[in-house]
This record gives sequence, C-alpha cells and structure tokens, in this order.
Amino acid sequence: MMAASVVIRKLSSAAAAINVTRWEKLKNSKAGVWCRSLCSDYKEAVWEVVVSIWEKPVKASFYFGLLGSTWACAYTAPDKTSFETHLLECSNRLALLSPWIRSGTSDGHVQNLVKLHNEGRLCHIGLGLLSLTFCNDYNPYANLYEAQCSNLSVPWSLLPRHVLDVGFAGRWWILDSKMKDYDVNVEEFTHLPVHMQTSSSPTVGEVDRNEKLHRDSWVTLKIEIEEKQ
Repeated sequence: MMAASVVIRKLSSAAAAINVTRWEKLKNSKAGVWCRSLCSDYKEAVWEVVVSIWEKPVKASFYFGLLGSTWACAYTAPDKTSFETHLLECSNRLALLSPWIRSGTSDGHVQNLVKLHNEGRLCHIGLGLLSLTFCNDYNPYANLYEAQCSNLSVPWSLLPRHVLDVGFAGRWWILDSKMKDYDVNVEEFTHLPVHMQTSSSPTVGEVDRNEKLHRDSWVTLKIEIEEKQ
C-alpha cells in the first residue's frame, strides 16, 4: 500500500510539473505575450477613461448623452413597413371624411403617395440615424429597359429631388405635417370676407362671459302668474 501511494504521488507531481511547463510555454509564446500586452493596453485604457470621468464629469455626461441620443435615434429610426402602415392610417382617416370637409393639401399628398405605392415606385433607404422614402421613375421589377438599365437610374446627386418623406425619431415628419388640420377645408372659407377668414383666440373675459351664459341657460325659469282682481 505504501509503495502504491508513493507511486501515485510521484505520478501526480509529474503530471503537475508537465501542466506547469505547458502553461509556462503557452504564457511565454508569441500568442501569450500578445494577449498579455493586449489585456494590459485595455486595462490602461479603461483606467484612463475612469480617471477622465472622475476629473471631468460634465464633459463625460455630455459624451454619454450624445452616445445615448445617437443610439436612441438609430433604434427608433422607422422602416418601410412603418411608413406603409402610417400611410394606410392617414388614408383611412381621410376616407372617413366627406370630400367637402377634408383638407385639399392632406388629401392630395396622401393620394399621390398611394398612387406611387400602387405603382411600386416608392422606395426606402435606411441611413442609420434616419430613413428616407423616395420615388423612382419606374418600378424596379418592371420588365422595361429603362427600369433595368443601371445607367438610366436616378443618380445620387438628384436623390434630394425625389425624397418624399424623412423618418426620424419614430416619426415621418413630412406626412405628419401634411396631415395637420386634415379635417379643415380652407377652400370653404374663400368666399367669406377677408376679416372673417381668420379667427383669433378668445380673451379671458370672453371665455368667462360665455361660461356664465352657459350656466345661466340651465337655470330654471320662474313664471309668476298675476291674479286677476
């Protein structure tokens, strides 16, 4: 038993020595030296960042806010599906109104976008922080020479002329601006005099007077019957 334990002890010590030798060889190899120097560089860089944050908290807060804002803009940049969904919602809202009530600007812009979408000419491009929706001259899937020839495609220098909407921070700004007051038809008031085409906000006194008249309208009328002598 004693001889067996001695043999096992010697074998374990030899195995440990072999492992230590392999670890030392790996540590002193070119790959090991490169990894150690890389970790040391990262450690020094992290320490310098921590020291700079501690010494200049305002500057660090500004950079962190800038990075956070950039990430939020990139994360909330709308895609092609969101534009099509928003366009469908705007078209449905206008369809619920009478043609005499809906705004001509809103209706014309939405109808133009729907027409381009049905023709397959609406295109979308993501630029990281924002998205652009623009129109092509032809449907890219059409079997036409003008549509398939790359030399006849819209050059990048003329792309701003074809931009229809800009998506940023989860919104499509041009479509939202066109849909402002979509239920007000300005052309209805063109026959009125100039001083009646625009209205100003009521003053505090006018609001109080209107509220008083509204309250007085709910007061029960008292009718006194005169007795005939």
